Amino acid sequence: MTEPSNLATSAVGEARRHPDAVEARTRRSPGKAWGLWVARRLGLAVLTLWLVSVIVFWATSALGDPVRAILGKDFAVSPARVQLIRDALHLDKPLVERYFIWLGDLLSGNLGTSVTSNLPVAELIGDRVVNSAFLVLVVALVMIPLTLVLALLSARRPGGVLDNVIQGITLALAGVPEFVTGILLVALFSTSVFHLLPAVAVLPPGSAPWDRPASLILPMATLVISVTPYLVRILRSNLLESLGSDYVELARLKGIPERRVLLRHALPNTLVPAIQVTALQLAWLVGGVVLIEYLFNYPGIGATLVDAVRNSDFPVVQALAMIIAGVYVLVNLVADILSILLTPRARTGMAA
Repeated sequence: MTEPSNLATSAVGEARRHPDAVEARTRRSPGKAWGLWVARRLGLAVLTLWLVSVIVFWATSALGDPVRAILGKDFAVSPARVQLIRDALHLDKPLVERYFIWLGDLLSGNLGTSVTSNLPVAELIGDRVVNSAFLVLVVALVMIPLTLVLALLSARRPGGVLDNVIQGITLALAGVPEFVTGILLVALFSTSVFHLLPAVAVLPPGSAPWDRPASLILPMATLVISVTPYLVRILRSNLLESLGSDYVELARLKGIPERRVLLRHALPNTLVPAIQVTALQLAWLVGGVVLIEYLFNYPGIGATLVDAVRNSDFPVVQALAMIIAGVYVLVNLVADILSILLTPRARTGMAA
């Protein structure tokens, strides 16, 4: 039998004689590295969603007796309905068992049944989720290019008139709550000054928001005004940091025009932090849209969630909370993937 010392000596000798072969065996292929990274991130995403499911279920269960909250004064006079709701929510079972029943239904695509309308939750919120997703998509399509243009104009001549104007406006808007912005827009464009846009979203049953674009303008403008100032200030700060770096100074010494320096040298190096911040803001929009939709009576998840909380419709609350959490995790996962694709050092480091 070979002694351990002889094995170690032979391994060291092989490494000295063929260092490239040993390094090639120990280096992971790019495809394998990507697969391991995606597997880790997906595992973390699943763990995050599981923790959210625990918090959501326990939080709604801790609010008290849902049957009494749902029926109110009819609780004492409707024993048949009391038992029906208890059976639907499995309230006769222990809390842990109820959680696993609910989690199993959730994983199978069964979101439960609304206890107030007696409709399947998926049917009740399906169109509302689509409406909210469309609103967030429109906001993103307006917000991202607007942020980019304003940040470039501001960073091109820092301390200039245009930079001071943009910084002053964005700072003022960043300090205004979104519901105040919405009320001011309604007062300006729908009531007191101009009568150009509907104060609330008027969408008849069965119609889609893209069929009535005028109803989208005020909710969309409110969200854009609430999110864009913060993104502009972050991107401008990153651009100024890149403009003061050595490689940008070298590009200027070579005689490259300032506009090209800004677009070709400074901007690409600010995309990764910009993507991360934008992802956080988009994830916030999915949750923050609740207040704006309720303010403008927009038929999305916002008004549905408020009504479900008011009526103690726990299956609807739980389903919408998990949808919002799922979108948040997905947006951040996409942002991480884009960040690695745009960072050569991170790509090469994954294969090391």
